[in-house]
Amino acid sequence: MATESTPRKYEFLVVIPDFPGVLQKRIEARNAHLSGLKPAVESGLYQMGGAILEDVPVDDSPSSLKMTGSTVVITAESKEEILKTLRNDIYAKSGVWDVDNAQIWPLKCAFRIPIKG
Repeated sequence: MATESTPRKYEFLVVIPDFPGVLQKRIEARNAHLSGLKPAVESGLYQMGGAILEDVPVDDSPSSLKMTGSTVVITAESKEEILKTLRNDIYAKSGVWDVDNAQIWPLKCAFRIPIKG
């Protein structure tokens, strides 16, 4: 009896640069971006993620963060699936993310430590 196998999913480390000079556009799209991430986080697609900063921030206000891109650990079957997901994000659709220059590496996580605080 033949059985259909479920495609295997892997974790990937993904780094997505911003286009130059889009910090204000990023800040304007940020709430929509974070709202759009909620289903991906709840489903387990996104394991963790956040902004790449030019420097250590002076505070946690989004307007004081010198963001230059994003990084995420994402669970997917392939790099193509990841690119499709990234291109559907508001940051890509609004011209913040340079998805064509995203770096995507398969990841084998050795340990996980919960964030304290």
